[in-house]
Amino acid sequence: MNEPIVFQSSNAASHFLFHSKYRTGLMYKILTLNNISVQGLQRLPRESYEVASEINHPDAIMVRSFKMHDMEIPDSVAAIGRAGAGVNNIPVSTMTDRGVPVFNAPGANANAVKELVLTGLLMASRNVPAAMQFASGLEGSDAEISVAVESGKKNFVGSELPSKTLGVIGLGAIGLRVANAALSLGMKVVGYDPLISVQSAWQLSSGVQQAVSIDHLFSQCDCVSVHVPLLDATKGLVSAERIKMMPKGGILVNLARGGICDEAAVVSALDSSHLHAYVCDFPSGSMLQHPKVLAFPHLGASTNEAEENCAVMVADSLRDYLEDGTVRNSVNFPEAMMPRNGGSRITIANANVPNMVGQISTILANAGLNIADLLNKSRGDIAYTIIDLDGGIDEPTLDAIRGTKGVLALRHLPAK
Repeated sequence: MNEPIVFQSSNAASHFLFHSKYRTGLMYKILTLNNISVQGLQRLPRESYEVASEINHPDAIMVRSFKMHDMEIPDSVAAIGRAGAGVNNIPVSTMTDRGVPVFNAPGANANAVKELVLTGLLMASRNVPAAMQFASGLEGSDAEISVAVESGKKNFVGSELPSKTLGVIGLGAIGLRVANAALSLGMKVVGYDPLISVQSAWQLSSGVQQAVSIDHLFSQCDCVSVHVPLLDATKGLVSAERIKMMPKGGILVNLARGGICDEAAVVSALDSSHLHAYVCDFPSGSMLQHPKVLAFPHLGASTNEAEENCAVMVADSLRDYLEDGTVRNSVNFPEAMMPRNGGSRITIANANVPNMVGQISTILANAGLNIADLLNKSRGDIAYTIIDLDGGIDEPTLDAIRGTKGVLALRHLPAK
């Protein structure tokens, strides 16, 4: 049997994938919805992966910017990988209800975004866009142009970054790099992230000062750069009130998401010269023609290196999940990694309710099956369990687990 067989239970939200016990010849099918970097695709061996932009009954989907909300996602899909950080184009909630993990590539584009933040700060503080526009409009002889340059340069006098304090909101993979790089340029840096991870804290320079609140950060920073996802809690995070807390002549950088900043408040602050410049990666009608706006066409992660890094990371995550049930870099599933013991493995995604592991263990015990190893993790409303068995498992036992109330998806992975 070369292809997975998909079973649908009577529970509309329950899907599972059952693989033949024979691993030899097993072919996973990957549907790509955008062009994916070759470096990422090379992580999927041709002898066990079929990758195409048109494919029937895919086991997984790889996507970049394609909007999937109106797409009919096949029941065969066991995982989705986004070759990037944001997953707004993927129906994550629907996939969670189906027991399908959604993977992304956090940090893979961090250096690219960091470089663009620094580019924006340098361009804004030195008035580079306006100066370039002035220079490109000069006419006449070389001598006349030289006179005009010397006469006009006084209109574009800027300031140097070491004289400024940068506030960084969000100290994840990107924010911490921005903070560390700004320190190396001689800036004073203040950071705010109440949910900073241990991994980020280890990488953050000790020279970055801590703000006790967002308001505290705005009140002491000449420049502010935001690095948080767009959620209900972060929409309009940069408000008129907070912008007013900044010293006059401040620079605001938003390469995260457009809705994080109140655009009307930003335009008003630019018009009054309370803000010197606004650097953004998400142009809108109210921003494009403003002389103090530096608008980039969503260039944050647009480097060859970032695209390669994202593709490699998400390809590895999908392969780990499809072959071993390992969950790493998922936005909706808990992280779950357990070494294989050589036997067959089952993985179960279920509603995070009491006694699910007990019910599953009882079914296995009644079938005379011994559990060699077990890992159970939860995240919000979903739980994920990996179970290694000493022997094989028959279809009636899989049916019994699948039919347990609350089970969303079950996969049987052949012995390695």
